[in-house]
Amino acid sequence: MEKPVSKSLEIIIPAYRMHSQTFNNMLHGVEEADAQTRIENKTNHFTWMVGNLVNCRYWLAGILGIPDKDPNEALFKEAKALDINAKYPTLDELKKEWHNISPVLYKKLLSIDEAELAQAYPFGMNISYVEENKLNMVGMCIDRESYLFGQLGLMRKVLGYDAVKYDLNDNLDY
Repeated sequence: MEKPVSKSLEIIIPAYRMHSQTFNNMLHGVEEADAQTRIENKTNHFTWMVGNLVNCRYWLAGILGIPDKDPNEALFKEAKALDINAKYPTLDELKKEWHNISPVLYKKLLSIDEAELAQAYPFGMNISYVEENKLNMVGMCIDRESYLFGQLGLMRKVLGYDAVKYDLNDNLDY
């Protein structure tokens, strides 16, 4: 495994790579028709959750100076609420975007230094024990991804799919 320049990210890199794998495993076998299903009209659908995962990576990329933009940002920016009237991208389209931004962001995470991670990044939550900087934005992104994976895992079961597998593809190196 490649080591990041920043010692602060040594714990993040394995989580990031595991999430890259988990993303594929979460989508495995899910039919497009099921991806639009909501539980008792109270939950977000699978597609919305997947779109938010993709958007989270684009969001972090932007914070770290990567100019690439999420083509579906209007649907997902800042965890925008599900719009039952909106036309959402397919799971295949979202998967393509995930694999477009993820290796680019991974390279940035490997190369970013402590000084850049310490740069202020105000996010307006005003939590006394969370310094508003780029390092904590990386942590918040990983946390958001974990949260969404938990929801997706539950949705897989509710929709009648097998639990997510943790099979790894060593060729996926980001």
